[in-house]
Amino acid sequence: MTLNQTHIRVTVALSGWLALAATALPGPSPARWIPVLIFVVLGPGFALLYPQPDTLRPGARLEALALAAPLSLSFGALVSTCLFLVHGFSATAFLISLAAFSTVASAFPGLPLPAATRGAVERTRAKPGAGR
Repeated sequence: MTLNQTHIRVTVALSGWLALAATALPGPSPARWIPVLIFVVLGPGFALLYPQPDTLRPGARLEALALAAPLSLSFGALVSTCLFLVHGFSATAFLISLAAFSTVASAFPGLPLPAATRGAVERTRAKPGAGR
């Protein structure tokens, strides 16, 4: 694991706790709701998808970005439904659940992406005439 991958993992793991801390700010200020919105929309998805073991080409990076939001929103809907069913929904409980999930998920390697497995990972190409 490189230093860059470590930074990505730590950033994703701490983003949920930063969003939770932002809820302590007074009133409906943008400093309060923007970190929460960004984390809920992208945080758990990035925790599941990043970091990838190899450097991804732009197509695979775009695929990971496109999958991060639906994964995050799906997991958020699942968590909020579960909290409603047990009569325990609150913004704090919701964010703590998502932050804990993101922290644990960021400790594992990212899920494999279909574009990466179809050859979107950069490969070194042999130069023409190099094998002669």
